[in-house]
Order: sequence, then structure tokens, then C-alpha cells
Amino acid sequence: MIQYHVSYTNPLSHYLTIEIVVTENTQQELYLQLPAWRPGRYELQHFAQKIQQFAATADGQPLLAEKVLKDRWRIKTGGAASINISYTFYARQMDGGGSWLDETQLYLNPINCMMAVVGREHEPCQLILAIQKHWQLACGLKATDPHILLAKDYDELVDSPLIASASLKQTKYDVAGIPFYIWIQGDCQPDWEKIRHDFEDFTKEQLELFGDFPVTEYHYLNEILPYRFYHGVEHSNSTVITLGPGEQLMLPSLYKEFVGVSSHELFHTWNIKKIRPAEMHPYDYTKENYFRTGYVVEGLTTYYGDFILARSGFFTAEQYFEELNNTLQRYYADFGHQNLSLAESSFDLWLDGYKPGIPDRKVSIYVKGALTALLLDLQLRKATNNRANLDQVMVCLWQDFGKKGIGYTSEDYAQLVSEVAGSDFTPYFEQFIYGTAPIEQALDEALRYVGCTLQETANPLLHKRFFGFKTTTENQSIKVAGIAPGSPASTALSIDDELIAVNSRKLEQNLQALLTEDISLITLTLFRNKQLLTVLLQADKRTFYPKYTIAKRADATEAEKQNFKLWLKQEF
Repeated sequence: MIQYHVSYTNPLSHYLTIEIVVTENTQQELYLQLPAWRPGRYELQHFAQKIQQFAATADGQPLLAEKVLKDRWRIKTGGAASINISYTFYARQMDGGGSWLDETQLYLNPINCMMAVVGREHEPCQLILAIQKHWQLACGLKATDPHILLAKDYDELVDSPLIASASLKQTKYDVAGIPFYIWIQGDCQPDWEKIRHDFEDFTKEQLELFGDFPVTEYHYLNEILPYRFYHGVEHSNSTVITLGPGEQLMLPSLYKEFVGVSSHELFHTWNIKKIRPAEMHPYDYTKENYFRTGYVVEGLTTYYGDFILARSGFFTAEQYFEELNNTLQRYYADFGHQNLSLAESSFDLWLDGYKPGIPDRKVSIYVKGALTALLLDLQLRKATNNRANLDQVMVCLWQDFGKKGIGYTSEDYAQLVSEVAGSDFTPYFEQFIYGTAPIEQALDEALRYVGCTLQETANPLLHKRFFGFKTTTENQSIKVAGIAPGSPASTALSIDDELIAVNSRKLEQNLQALLTEDISLITLTLFRNKQLLTVLLQADKRTFYPKYTIAKRADATEAEKQNFKLWLKQEF
């Protein structure tokens, strides 16, 4: 068994001391490996940047220890049977995938700071926490003592975040005999009765979909913060959610986000923690695990996170459409969907998937992934006259791959979809997954099957509609933030141009007011690289940045209304 000890002396320094005790050593050279990334965020994060004072001893005597890679260390053991390794870790990152230490709590993601003993990752691990005796501990690992946790192997250890503090709040609900714990750290006033009711409803809906649950218990670890924040990360039997501001937790706008991210992360218990791409079966924490099925991992989960809330009754149909419409606006906010496919954008997560990147290069696997999942679900229902849908695809993935511990490939997924449909769905994948075909017509046709439509309306902001540029305000300066390719703005404006005046009128948050729908030519005064310039923009008959929304059709037939009910479990 490998022992990991965690302690600290001054919590305000945010430094943790990590000690690893390796017994029964038979190696002359022992290697310690720190993960370079964490599951749930597919980019290298280089946690070794936060490590210092690495040292090793045997029988109280120092051993030669040196770094051989950016996140790998080698220890010359001299044949010693028991080795002690120690180092410090800077725990001051408050988000769903970080770690944090202060005088009130220890929030720890072990994958940030727990090194693997190379070659012995399969052995059980013991995590011993030297924390305040009266602090409560929230974690998905089995506790053998109030502050001692046991993991079956290194993978389970680093996949089990924890929160320890004296101010943890907790409630619990049960579904199908499975306990679900909701932990809250932070200043807020939770309405536990409402929370339990809503969480129980979406949990029942997800369990009904899959038929069973991958784990015997589940923990929602919530860091409720005093400032605006939103982030969630999935784990095998838990999730960490960071959300704020705490005083608004039970207000409709933030509570909707709280329930939504919780539903999303619970769905990940099946989809990625068990139903996993072949390229990550098993995880290799030392380098990129490239895969092209991010649209399954995150796209389907994003779709189901809100879809489940409509099916469970938390969202009305109108509220659910609001969420879909927000997704549509994010999709059409730039033109990346014209340039890089969903599959290739999945692969490029490791390159720049979590950053805005250069203009119009890529798509979000969450956003387009959710829209293509909606499209696939409706196309399956239409092609089979409601005999099949995306639920059956998910169940097959669970039964054929997740439960068996087998990773799936892009080809496996595409073949499974066609098998469930009973017909060839290759065009769907060629156009919308591996290609960059426009989605509007196909989505509108699919929505019509359930009595709905995809509506296109002109952008109400005239500078976007007629001239094709977007703006943002930074320190009271109005700057160009986006430009539609081929628009009048594309040959006159540049990103980060600071706009000063329109038609010789000073801009003071009044850009819309200074434009009219019958205007075709404007003069813009601006700063570009500190140089004062004047440019002309000439509108033509084209418009840009249209708005797309999903809505019910007034002429929906009774059959389409029945299809709607089968889809959303709500009356039309």
C-alpha cells in the first residue's frame, strides 16, 4: 500500500506538504510521476508548476533525487526497502478542477498534487489528512477513520476530490436505494427541501434512461462562492461544482444554473467516467490523449443535461427552449462552424479548445455537440416513427461498452447509431460531425416532426446586421470584438479597433441610437494601434449575425403534437 500524507503549517500561505511513503521497494531507481492534465479538461495543465522542495529519504538519510522530465522525478534508492518522499504544493486555485487551502477549509483535487509511484499504480492507496479534528470531510472515497481515506488504486485516488471544513452543510436523498449526498461549502441559505425535490426528479429520470447506476453512492461537492462563477467537473462517484454568488443561490437565475450543472455532471457518471473513448481507456496522465469523439463526451452530455430537466418537469417547454436558444446564439456568435468540423475540434481540444483562439477557427464541442445531439435525437425519432431515439443509443453505449469496460471508437458510435435507426445514418456524420455543412435546414426539418421550427430573424443591433461587426466595452472604450467574413466591416475594420465616433458624433454607449435602419453609409472614427483613422462602411442588401430561435408552430398537427409529447414528456 502506498501512503499519502497531507499537512500544512500556515494555511494563509496556501502551501500543502505532501509526503509519500513507499514500502516494499525493490528498485534501485524509483520514479515519481505527477499528472500533466486532469480528466474532464482535455488540455495539458502542467501541475508541476506548483511543486517545490522535492526531496527523498531512507532511514532518515537523504537520497539523490532529480527531475528527469517536467513532471517526473527519479530517486536513487540504494536498495532501501522504505522510501519517504516529500514536497510542497501551492493550493490556491478555486475552480472545479483546482485545489484550495485557507484557514476555513481544505479543498483538494488529488490529481493536482499526488504523484504516482511508477509501476505501482495498481496498488491500494491510503490518504491521511492532518487537518483540524473538528472538521467534517466530504469525499467519495471510503473512510477508515474520520480523516483517513482508502482508494483501491492510484486512479481512484486522483479521481476523488474532497472538501474538509468546519462549516460544511449536507443533505441526502435516495433513488433506487442509492444514496446521493449534496455537500455545500460557502456562505448561502439553501432551501434543502426544494433542492432535494428537484435533484431527486432529474436523478430518477437519468436512472430510468440507463436502467442502473455505475456506482453505489454519489457526492455533489459544491463550493458556493461570494462572487459570480460557474464551473463543474465530473468524477467517478462525485462532482465538484463551483458557483456563485452565494446570496443568489436560490434566486431563479442562479438556481437554474445550479440544477443544470448538477444534472450535466451526473450524466457524466455514465458518459465518460464509464462510457469512454478507446483513446482514453485507460487514461494516460503523462501526455495528451487525443480523441475525436468530444461531441459524444461533452456534446451529448450538454444536450441531456437540460433535456433531462425538461423531461423531469423542472423546465417548462418554454424554459427549455430558452436554453436551446441560448445555445443557438453561442453557436452563431462566430463563424468557426464554417471552418473546422466537430470531430477535428474535438481533437484540437488539446491545442486551444478552452480558449477563444483566433477568430472563426473552431467550434465548441459543447455547443455544436449539443445541437447535433438534438438533431440526431429528432432524426432518429422521425426515421423510425418514434420506435428509436437517442436514449437507445446511450443505453447501447452503456451496455456494450461502459459496463464491459471497453472503449468505443468513432466508427463504433456511428455504426451503433445506424443499427439503432435501422437505416444508414452516414450522411448525418459526413455533414455535421466530420464536415462543416450548415445545420439550419436539417434542424428545422427535424424540429417540424415535433411541431416546432427554427426561426431566423434579423439581428436587432444595426451595426451587426448591416455592417457585420461586433463590439465590446473595455474601460469605457468601445472596441471591435468580431467581424463577419465578407461583410462591409471585413475590409475596413480590424479586431481591437477603438471606436470614437459615428458620422462625427462621439460614441458614448449610443452606437445603436446613432444608426437607423435606412442608413447605408457611415463614417467611423477610430484608433488603431494608437493612430487616429477615419473609415467608411457601405451597407448592401446582405445582413449578418442573424438570430435563430426554436419555437412551437401554430400549424402543428395532432400527430406532431403527440411526437412532441413523446420527445419532451410534456403536452404541446
